[in-house]
Amino acid sequence: MFEGNVLVPMLPASDIDRAKSFYADKLGMKPIAERDGDLRYEAGGGWFIVYPSGSAGTNQATAATWEIEDIDAAVTEMKSRGVEFQDFEIEGMEMENSILTSPTGARAAWFFDSERNILGLMQQPV
Repeated sequence: MFEGNVLVPMLPASDIDRAKSFYADKLGMKPIAERDGDLRYEAGGGWFIVYPSGSAGTNQATAATWEIEDIDAAVTEMKSRGVEFQDFEIEGMEMENSILTSPTGARAAWFFDSERNILGLMQQPV
């Protein structure tokens, strides 16, 4: 029923202006539209929405993940811009420079936006 339809991640923000600054200053993203207090961003052929909500920062799981080609460069650049990454241990996996590497070679990193949403980066094995 939903095959072929676009899935649009929705990220809550308790302070929409702070969120807008984070996405611009830390991730280099500018909204493609601002409607009814929402910020709409384009990402990889799709898009996502940041919207005002009192529930921002309460999710304890990854809200959205970007699949990228060079996770090392992305993490280094983002850290230089002050992005806060999560470091943790998972048995059988290696964590170095905030990047988790699985036994299959897939690599991932997780960070917080200004509203404490957990976002991720993922690089597939070559």
